[in-house]
Amino acid sequence: MALAARRRRGRFKFDGRTVMITGGSRGLGLVLARQLARQGAKVAILARDSDEIRRAEAQIVANGAEVFGVKCDVRSQEEVNAAVSNIVTRFGGVDVLINNAGVIQVGPLDHMTPGDFEEALAVHFYAPLHCTLAVLPHMRNAGHGRIVNIASVGGKIAVPHLVPYCASKFALVGLSEGLRTELRRHNIFVTTVCPGLMRTGSPRNAHFKGQHRKEYAWFAVSGSLPLLSVNAECAARRIVEACRRGAPRLVIGWHTRGAILINELFPGTAANLMAIANRLLPSAARDGTKHLHKGSQSESWLTPRWLTQLSEKAALRNNQKLA
Repeated sequence: MALAARRRRGRFKFDGRTVMITGGSRGLGLVLARQLARQGAKVAILARDSDEIRRAEAQIVANGAEVFGVKCDVRSQEEVNAAVSNIVTRFGGVDVLINNAGVIQVGPLDHMTPGDFEEALAVHFYAPLHCTLAVLPHMRNAGHGRIVNIASVGGKIAVPHLVPYCASKFALVGLSEGLRTELRRHNIFVTTVCPGLMRTGSPRNAHFKGQHRKEYAWFAVSGSLPLLSVNAECAARRIVEACRRGAPRLVIGWHTRGAILINELFPGTAANLMAIANRLLPSAARDGTKHLHKGSQSESWLTPRWLTQLSEKAALRNNQKLA
C-alpha cells in the first residue's frame, strides 16, 4: 500500500486541476498562482479587495490560465462555503487548497491587545480550518486532494515582537500536522510549509505598533537582504513541488532550518538568544498606544531605499504596491 501511495503521488500533475489559493491576489499567493497557471492549473484566488483581485486576474490570465477571482473574507465560514460552492460550480471541484492568507502585527507585547491575538488566530488558524472543512467533501468524493498550509518559522520558534503572529502560526502547524495524519487514508496529502523571511513585498502591508517607524525599519530591511531572506519565486517553486509530491513538511531557507534545529536540540540556548534579540529591538513607546500603522505609513530615513530595493521591486511585481 505504501508503494501504491508513492506511485499516486508521483503521478500527480497540476495540468487541468483546480487550485484554490487564499490570499491569492498579492504576495506569495499571487506568485504561487502564476507558477501553477504556467503548469496548466485552473486557479481560483480568494481575497478581500476587489481591485487587487482584478489586477491579479489580469496577471494570471497573461500566463494562459483559467482564473476565477472570488471576493471572500476567509475568517467567515459562511463566506468560505459560498466561495467554494461558486468555485465548484465554475470548475467542477477543488483538487488543491493552498491556505496562504496572512496578517502580520509587529511590535512589543506591551502594545498588543487581545484583539490582535484574535485577529491573528482568525486568519492563520480558523480561516485554514474553514477552507479545509469546505473543500474536504469534494476531495473525498474525487478520491484525492492536496492541502498546503503556509505556516512560518514563527510557527516553530517564538520570535520577539511577533507574539500574536507566532501564537497563531504555532496553532496552524498543529492543525496542519493533525490533518495530515487523519486525511491520508482518503488519499489527501497535507503539507506544512515553514518559510523564513521571503522577498514578497509584504512589509508595506504589515501592521506595526509602538515605535512603528523603528519596528518597520528592522522588519523591512531584514525582509529585503539576500542573506536573511529568500526570493519569493524560488520559494514558490519549492512549495509547488512539495505539494505535487505530497510532502509532509517543507522548511525554506538554510538559516530557517538551522534556527529550527537549534531550537529543537538546545531549547534553552535558543530562548536565551531570542531574549538577547529582543533587547536589540525597539522598546515600547512611552505613550503606550495600541494604534496600528501600516508599513506604507511607517517609512522614514531609517529605511533607505538602497537597503530595501529588493523588497520594493517584489512589491511592484506581486501586486503589493502600485507603480
